[in-house]
Amino acid sequence: MFSVPNDFAIVTRFVRNLRGGSQPFLAQASDRLLYVVKLVDNLQGENLLFNESAGSELYRACGLAVPKWKPLMITDAFLDKNPDCWMQTPEGSVRPASGLCFGSRFLGQAGNRLLEVLPGSSLMRIRNRADFWLAWLIDVCAAHGDHRQAIIEEESDGWLDAYFVDHGHMFGGPKGNLKKKFTASSYLDPRIYTKLSSEELLNFQSVVRALDTDKLMQRAESLPADWRQASALDGFASCLQRLSKPLLVQNVLDTIIDAQQRRTESKQRIQGSERKPVQAVLYPGIPAPGFAASYASHPACA
Repeated sequence: MFSVPNDFAIVTRFVRNLRGGSQPFLAQASDRLLYVVKLVDNLQGENLLFNESAGSELYRACGLAVPKWKPLMITDAFLDKNPDCWMQTPEGSVRPASGLCFGSRFLGQAGNRLLEVLPGSSLMRIRNRADFWLAWLIDVCAAHGDHRQAIIEEESDGWLDAYFVDHGHMFGGPKGNLKKKFTASSYLDPRIYTKLSSEELLNFQSVVRALDTDKLMQRAESLPADWRQASALDGFASCLQRLSKPLLVQNVLDTIIDAQQRRTESKQRIQGSERKPVQAVLYPGIPAPGFAASYASHPACA
């Protein structure tokens, strides 16, 4: 559990704006690392920073790969010097408030190639591909109202690792009022979901049963006060309650597996035996800060 007074860095250098509804930007902090930054008074909703941080903690507790994060201090002097990071509205630029914001470690600084989603022929190289099922299970229980986002990092040995990013629409969304169908939180490219083995299914159930929900709630309650809106805490608590019910978790798992199977069978019937290969949704080799619009509010290695 982090301690806000001690474990934060100060934003020192603006690098560039990033695409996405939450208007993130890339910046360097006083620890000399690069972060994807989201501001405290974000126009998407007051729960955004809580959802990003609590979602990251929940995913990490489930053994899912997420970038490291920490609170970042935005000063008035920085904002005055860098108007390019101000929030954009139809009426013009709006200067954001200073204070603690959310900073997600930028993956690109390790030097490995970053990819969006891959052509179908490369999906088998993703080492943690089965984790997309567990992520979908968690997202359904977390009332995630947007497609699951991930960044793919290519290692020197040619294998690929997926990092799950962009948790701002979990727990009912940035305003705490999103109600979407469970399919809304699936990954954009359905080919990522392979047939699960019985061992993998049992492992997912074991992971969820092993969650220390009390500890996770304590972490959420230790977040900066400006981030802890009542609706955000309620949404997180409801998620943990769902995850603590084995029968409900099993039902969710059965439902998403059945939905994916029916979706695949339906597509096969429509396209027939002469169907053309599905066009890759995303492509490799795109510079890390410029990921596609499907990356929603965290387009550059959250």
